[in-house]
Amino acid sequence: MIALLSQNIEAGARAFANLLLTIFPFLPASLETNPEQIMIVVGFAGQGLFAMRFIIQWLSSEKQAKSVIPVAFWYFSIGGGAVLLLYAIWRQDPVIICGQGLGLFIYLRNLYFIRRDTGEERDSS
Repeated sequence: MIALLSQNIEAGARAFANLLLTIFPFLPASLETNPEQIMIVVGFAGQGLFAMRFIIQWLSSEKQAKSVIPVAFWYFSIGGGAVLLLYAIWRQDPVIICGQGLGLFIYLRNLYFIRRDTGEERDSS
């Protein structure tokens, strides 16, 4: 199952590389034959999104002069976690797949609680 998903992700990376080469013909032709180059960028993009959640949390906490977790923290967690899960599936790394999969569940659950509580507050006022 994971191997099939990995192959599909790699096919998507090749198709994306083809698109990039069509739009930007000055890019190296090796992008098409070497999907690892695209996937490394995808992995770093996931790490970047994941890191942004801490920066947002830090800036929000500084602004309020206390430790807070803004809703944007959870959105960046989901974005980074989803991209890293994609990368982990491509790598066929069960440790990262389990970690990111569980993390995504938790992030989505936290957003559910936030939305539910916000809805209840609106209904009671």
